[in-house]
Amino acid sequence: MATDGTVIIVTGASRGIGRAIALDSAARGAHLVLAARDSASLDDVASECLRAGAADVHGVALDLSNSDGIAPFFQQVFARHGRLDGLVNNAGVLHEGLLGMIRPEDIDRVLAVNVKAPLMAMQYAARLMTRGGAGSIVNLVSIMGTRGAAGLSLYSASKAAMVGATLSAAKELAPRGIRVNAIAPGFIDTDMTRDMPEAAHAARVASIGMGRAGTPEEVARLAGFLLGPDSTYVSGQVIGIDGQMVV
Repeated sequence: MATDGTVIIVTGASRGIGRAIALDSAARGAHLVLAARDSASLDDVASECLRAGAADVHGVALDLSNSDGIAPFFQQVFARHGRLDGLVNNAGVLHEGLLGMIRPEDIDRVLAVNVKAPLMAMQYAARLMTRGGAGSIVNLVSIMGTRGAAGLSLYSASKAAMVGATLSAAKELAPRGIRVNAIAPGFIDTDMTRDMPEAAHAARVASIGMGRAGTPEEVARLAGFLLGPDSTYVSGQVIGIDGQMVV
C-alpha cells in the first residue's frame, strides 16, 4: 500500500489502468502528480482523486512522444514536493499490425512512448529517490512482452524492452534503496479492449483460464502493493496479472 504522505507520479493517468492506480493511491492519502496528454480528462481524474482522499493532486499535460518535456516535468515535481517516493510508468501506445506492414514511423512513435520516455522517467526518478534513500518504480509492461502474439511484433518488442530495463535497473538501483518492478497485465477491461470487434473480444476472453477480463482496479491493487511498505524487499520482479491467459 502507498503510505500516507508519499509522493507518487502516475503517467497515462487520464483513463484505464492509470486512472485506477491514481485513485487507489489517492485513497491511501498520497500526494499525486498525474501526467497525461488529455488535459480535460486529467482534470476530471484529479478531482476524483481529491474526493477519494489524496493529500493533494497536481495534473500535468504531458506528451511523452516528445522527450523534451520529461526533464521539466521532473523539475516541477522537485520544486513542488522536494522528493519522490513512487513512479508508475503506465503511459503507452498500442500498435497492431503484421510484421511486414510496420512502417518506420510506427517504430519511432511506439519506441518513443513505450521505451524512451519510461527509461528517461526512471533516470530522473532515480535521481530524486536517491536523495531520500528509498523509492519504488513500477513499470507497466504486458503479457505480450513476455509471451508475444501474432500481429503485435512492434508493441511486444517495446514491452519486452521494458522488461529488460526493469530487471537491469533493479540491479543497479538496489544499493540506493530503490526498488524496480514490472506488472505484466493480460486482457484488462478498458476502453481499448471494449472497442474491439465483438468476435475478437469473445475469442480473447475465451483464451483466459478464469473466463473473464481483468479489471483496472485489480491491476491498481498490485501496483499499490509494489509502491508501498509491504513490498520493501521485492525488486527485479515481473509480475503477471492475466487470469491464466493462453496466448
